[in-house]
Amino acid sequence: MRIAIPKEISSGENRVALVPTLVSNLTQLGCQILLEKGAGLNAHFRDEDYVGVELHDSAQSLYQNADVILKVESPTQDEIKLFKKDAIVIGMLSPGRYPDRVQAMSEQHITSFALENLPRISRAQVMDALSSQATITGYKAALLAANFLPRFFPMLTTAAGTIRPATVLVIGAGVAGLQAIATAHRLGAIVRAYDIRPAAREQVESLGAKMINIDIHAEGTGGYARELTEEEKQKQTQALANAVKDADAVITTALIPGKSAPKIITTAMVESMKPGSVIIDIAAIAGGNCELTQAHQTVTHQGVIINGPVNLPSMLAKDASIMYAKNVVSFLSLFIKEGKINIDWEDPILAQSVLTHDGKMLQKAS
Repeated sequence: MRIAIPKEISSGENRVALVPTLVSNLTQLGCQILLEKGAGLNAHFRDEDYVGVELHDSAQSLYQNADVILKVESPTQDEIKLFKKDAIVIGMLSPGRYPDRVQAMSEQHITSFALENLPRISRAQVMDALSSQATITGYKAALLAANFLPRFFPMLTTAAGTIRPATVLVIGAGVAGLQAIATAHRLGAIVRAYDIRPAAREQVESLGAKMINIDIHAEGTGGYARELTEEEKQKQTQALANAVKDADAVITTALIPGKSAPKIITTAMVESMKPGSVIIDIAAIAGGNCELTQAHQTVTHQGVIINGPVNLPSMLAKDASIMYAKNVVSFLSLFIKEGKINIDWEDPILAQSVLTHDGKMLQKAS
């Protein structure tokens, strides 16, 4: 059983799907590891750190010899053309963004598993790449807010007088939001949070933040929020207007699987903020939670800085790769034993994460 680790080729992607310390975990499963030269360099892992692997000079050579391919991001059309028929691909495949790539893998009889489609069950937690990478996203978002904000986060008492702490508002209290709350609180800011799921209150308050009260109950499936009705959106806008106005920094994290990010912060809200205030919109890749967000860019509107990052885990590539690789190795252990593949399609983890198999598209690209 040959498992390939290619170098990620997406712009700005520094992570790698396997780290040196986990090579032995796969060899113990009876697997041979094929590594494209330089695959881990952007995450600060040298080729010589990968003891016991077979190095390949090119992706073409790598793919032609691989039974299983481990990716961080979705393979491109050009990569898919190099895969062996009936190979297995595992990664964060973003089927909603790249339906053409899913179709190409189906036509080439590739079995593909999207880790972001894992069911929200306890057995899958160790494989939950969405959560592991969201943890990094929330942490880095708080640091970006502190970096862009032209004032201190904590209260300081100095010979020049007392400086009041900054107020940070975090919108969305999922994994990324909770980590942003925790990091901003550790940095000394006054933290407030908003989430339309009532169940988030206890977690928010346990991290030292104050929950903004809005009479909306929008708990969706799998622990995510559902899309709001128009009446609920109006109520949300009215309640958030004052909180946004008072905030020095706003971090938005609201995402709905398979849909564009909900527009929560209006242009009018931005214009009510103090000059020098900051918005870090980590939903930028899905259109953003702020009406003025531009993905990959930092813009300024009436003195308010709006940053739209799209791949924050890649900015902490080393730890992000370690966490992601542990997710992937745990997933592989479900169906590779003694160097042989044995996929149990009755297992909900495999059944719900598979996109293509045997020339068929098994999940709708949403």
